[in-house]
Amino acid sequence: MVEREASRWVVDALRAEDHETWTALHRGYLDFYEVTDPERVSPAIWAWLTDPDHELECVVVRPAPGAQPVGMAHFRPFVRPLAAATACFLDDLFVAPAARGSGAVDALLAALQQVSRDRGWTQVRWITRESNARARSTYDRLARQTDLVTYELPV
Repeated sequence: MVEREASRWVVDALRAEDHETWTALHRGYLDFYEVTDPERVSPAIWAWLTDPDHELECVVVRPAPGAQPVGMAHFRPFVRPLAAATACFLDDLFVAPAARGSGAVDALLAALQQVSRDRGWTQVRWITRESNARARSTYDRLARQTDLVTYELPV
């Protein structure tokens, strides 16, 4: 069993030289969510992440400074009209299987809390599959589950 320790991880911004590793991590995420066209999706997301004018951002978690990432989190601001505030929406979070249970997720979520504090955002919010038991056990330890139900309306 790998010891969970968030403080042993380095979380920083995605870099151009992370492209190959990010692509592999993103592919793992897309596979988990059964996305059938990763050849279209990943290049589009990479373009967004490397466009300084796009709202989507990414932090990655590394075992040491300069090491290849073992996990990633895509996030963006979202407005909360009921609170007259802006918050952080965590769109995608993925950690390589070998690094799961080690504190890498804890480190990513702690970094998003810090980004949110630095920017005056009021919370970090995300959704996950109800069946995602392993991730949910971590989320239940670190965050509060809401009673919100998600709907999608095709256009």
